[in-house]
Amino acid sequence: MLVSREFSRADKGTWMGERITILGLGVFSGGVGAARFFAARGAEVTVTDQKTEDTLRSSIDALSKWPTIRYVLGEHRDEDITSADLVVVSPAIADNNPYIYLAQEHGIPLTTEMNLVFERCPAPIIGITGSNGKTTTTSLIGALLQAHDDRTLVGGNIGRSILNDLDKTPKSTRVVLELSSFQLQRLAWTARSPHIAVVTNLSPNHLDWHGTYAAYESAKQHIVRYQQADDIAILNADDESIRSWAPDCPGRVLWFSIDRPVEEGCFVRDGHIVYRDEANERRVCPVDALPLPGRHNLSNTLAAVTVACICEIPASLIQKIVTDFNGVAHRLEWVAEVDGVKYYNDSACTTPASTIVALQAFDTSVVLIAGGYDKGVPFDEMAAEIGQHARAVVLIGDTAEAIETAIGKQPVTSLIIDRASSMEEAVAHSTDLAQSGDVVVLSPACASYDMFTNFEARGLRFKVAVTKLI
Repeated sequence: MLVSREFSRADKGTWMGERITILGLGVFSGGVGAARFFAARGAEVTVTDQKTEDTLRSSIDALSKWPTIRYVLGEHRDEDITSADLVVVSPAIADNNPYIYLAQEHGIPLTTEMNLVFERCPAPIIGITGSNGKTTTTSLIGALLQAHDDRTLVGGNIGRSILNDLDKTPKSTRVVLELSSFQLQRLAWTARSPHIAVVTNLSPNHLDWHGTYAAYESAKQHIVRYQQADDIAILNADDESIRSWAPDCPGRVLWFSIDRPVEEGCFVRDGHIVYRDEANERRVCPVDALPLPGRHNLSNTLAAVTVACICEIPASLIQKIVTDFNGVAHRLEWVAEVDGVKYYNDSACTTPASTIVALQAFDTSVVLIAGGYDKGVPFDEMAAEIGQHARAVVLIGDTAEAIETAIGKQPVTSLIIDRASSMEEAVAHSTDLAQSGDVVVLSPACASYDMFTNFEARGLRFKVAVTKLI
């Protein structure tokens, strides 16, 4: 059993002289946030990561204010674990990593940046998870709450650590956190869940990390598992798997649904978003005023509006924010229109289920760019949707062969399948294959690690390549 320990002395303001090892710095904010937190409190911080200094340059530069931090890069060493008083584990480090076992064998307590946030946060936490849509939903909830109270913090898996902001966070505001399955898996070490938990949907993902779909779902369920009777779970009534969670939720359950009215929560009726609670029912805004394309974005909006209504944000402010909200970079992000062809960047799409969502968002023919690092997720359902919605598909990365094989099992005759060895080549091939009125969508269905540092680097390469067409 992996465990973490809460250090009450941290609340007294000092970690002076404590030996802290950050196991995995990464290029997102969590490792940087944890290193900064402990270094600023007088700890002896060692950062260790198997990536090289060049790969981690942005993270190292972000810590330049703390020259006492010691870096061990390109490798992990036993002594950096066994000599530590505490090891902070990166979400990317799997539970079967030998250095986690080494820490256990030597009685070294383990924690994570997110666990530290939950242990120290004085304000109510709104947590958002799901296989798809969690970043968009988190961003929209953050925009709604910040418009009402500009002290609201937004962070987590969305790419921003709030750990170093908590000392000045009042109890009267709220904290909005996107939570990945990796973060939730280890949040169970503290037996904590957020006060308000939002679950967008569930489909197979990260099976290379969790091993099985059941283990992945169990990790996601930690977002509600440790809630109390006065906490709230907001669940997707249109997702069969998520509906089954309701009986096990310890607190109050609200719903959001595109397809049906719900007893409490948000739904669609007569072209309007409607919120209903025990006391009354009210229209919030017309659906056709929402700027984001696709059914999935309507679902994300319903989830966010449910949170806003619970938090008693005025309906007029909710309508203004949701109708002005243009989405998040790398998530069906409009890039350009060239010769009648529209280009969209959906690089944050790292699962087949989210590529299906992207394909269904458009009512015109799609030229799809897909493929990347293999997370062990099957492509059969996605292949069927490609056959129904795409004019052509350009495949890249390690999974190109597997995706083409899955498409080959479908009764499709007119689909063009192409290969590319780089993003620039993929954009060029897609442009040649597209016709006026089509859309070209980078929606890879896979992680980026085979060709790029992260999905952001992949999306940026796509956008640069498209811009050069203009």
